[in-house]
Amino acid sequence: MPGPLAGLKVIELGGIGPVPHAGMVFADLGADVVQVVRPGTASDPASVLNRGKRSVGIDLKVEGAARLVARMAGEANVLIEGFRPGVVERLGIGPETCLAANRRLVYGRMTGFGQDGPLAGRAGHDIDYIALSGALASIGPRTRPLPPLNLVADFGGGSMLLVVGVLAALHSVGESGVGQVVDAAMIDGSALLMAMHHGAMAGGWWTAQRGTNLFDGTAPFYSTYETADGKWVAVGALEPHFFARLLEGLGIDADELSPQMDREGWPGMRRRFADVFGSRTRTEWEAAFAGSDACVVGVYDMAEAPNHRHNVARGVFAEVDGVRQPAPAPRFSATPSSGPGKVPSPGEHTEQVLSQLGFDPGEIRRLRQDGIIPD
Repeated sequence: MPGPLAGLKVIELGGIGPVPHAGMVFADLGADVVQVVRPGTASDPASVLNRGKRSVGIDLKVEGAARLVARMAGEANVLIEGFRPGVVERLGIGPETCLAANRRLVYGRMTGFGQDGPLAGRAGHDIDYIALSGALASIGPRTRPLPPLNLVADFGGGSMLLVVGVLAALHSVGESGVGQVVDAAMIDGSALLMAMHHGAMAGGWWTAQRGTNLFDGTAPFYSTYETADGKWVAVGALEPHFFARLLEGLGIDADELSPQMDREGWPGMRRRFADVFGSRTRTEWEAAFAGSDACVVGVYDMAEAPNHRHNVARGVFAEVDGVRQPAPAPRFSATPSSGPGKVPSPGEHTEQVLSQLGFDPGEIRRLRQDGIIPD
């Protein structure tokens, strides 16, 4: 089966990070994603974010390119782009132009700071957006905030918010017959991901001070510990009955420690846990907690994770052309995805896509002569 989005036509105006990731998710779920790339873009078989897409080379700065993109938009359901505000308008392929060509089009826009506001036109990266949304200040040790890779703004608050917004807008098209613009901003999305923590702060059990909270690594029963072989285990024994299983697995009597939620006793509890975890290897601890609800598992790096027995059993990872990568998710009972597709060469499908749009060989030849598409 081709996936639940089979038949959906998506145009992706090439970029980096969140927009290609969103395009990958659409392709994983069965959509026909056509990525527009600049002619001469270097081929990268390891660019997992481009898997399963078709690639068309178009120089968007050449006169006539805008008409070509508008014609493509006229046959699509979705267009997604990740340029700074105003750029696509200057190129002649903004929402007004594309929605005029197709009133049912969903036009998804991905930016860092959004389409409006004092910082809308400024450059930034994941770390900048989560800095202003309140997320970064809550992550890391007490001494300084640390970025959690570029997962929170680029992908969690960016790509996935764009995907949700586009799918919601498509539902609206089904009801009204009219498309719209989706303004997905990474600063908005990363703030949205902190909803629970804002509620926790209002409820009095979360503070703005890093290094004092349950989920920031401060609580000794929600943290990581080094093992005797230099590897690590992760502990998430929040609930009292899970905490009891943790102590049981570690061979520690509860009377040796302060009460679980006594924050004054956390430093001593952490030292005790660290000593015990440091006495055995990761494999030994995994065996000790096998079948237990202590919420203790080994910490696996990117090279190890695909080989863990649970990930193997579920098919969490796949391999395409020698590149190990996460498999499509989530899973569907009636319309399962067919698996990750191959990564196309830049511009590989230019003639194929244009022919399907109704361009005859003479028109395609003239587009080449005008420098709009590659030779």
